[in-house]
Amino acid sequence: MPPSPRSELFAGIKAELPIALGVIPFGMIYGVLAVAAGLPPLLAQAMSAIVFAGSAQFIGVQLFAAATPAGIIWLTTFIVNLRHLLYSASLAPYLRALPPRWKWLLAYLLTDEAYVTAILHYNDPRAVSPHKHWFFLGAGLALWGFWQASTAVGIFLGAQVPSSWALDFTLALTFIGLVVPALTSWPPIAAAVTAGVVALLTPDLPYKSGLMLAAIAGIAAGLLTERRP
Repeated sequence: MPPSPRSELFAGIKAELPIALGVIPFGMIYGVLAVAAGLPPLLAQAMSAIVFAGSAQFIGVQLFAAATPAGIIWLTTFIVNLRHLLYSASLAPYLRALPPRWKWLLAYLLTDEAYVTAILHYNDPRAVSPHKHWFFLGAGLALWGFWQASTAVGIFLGAQVPSSWALDFTLALTFIGLVVPALTSWPPIAAAVTAGVVALLTPDLPYKSGLMLAAIAGIAAGLLTERRP
């Protein structure tokens, strides 16, 4: 008997919890930086609820704090989030038959962390179920809840966190933990290595545009490597 929607939902929440716990410092850092950059607490929290894209939020508030022109902020965050197009393309075959309301909801909940959990479940030959989108929903909701809560903690209590804790380093650790398990073939390896090298070579470019170049270079390297016979 296949799992019920309810069991899939709770399985998704359970699978996402280890990653969601690791996101807590990241959310706190965003909250601290957003307020420090001059965003009112309500707007800082609303950004987490509406945008719900950690890396874009993180980069956006840093650029805002540096008085970067709005056009540069929009372009940078847009390019950083282009990876979600790849996530969507990867998940599309599994979600094609769902009604539009489900597609819109899951698109909103699609993050790096939720994608990793969901695609592993979809690709697991042992997990036979017509309700895997409920698993995706559970994973996305778990991540969403932890992100909102950790943002709130960062906004209202972040000033009390000692600077000696160096919480900003957890940002890199979080993404390393997500990326490394996915480096199972040459395209993602080429994308990760290329983006890393470009980022290391361009730290002094204005408006942190080196991150934008690194993202473009990584996407290009991955696509070129994938098209090679």
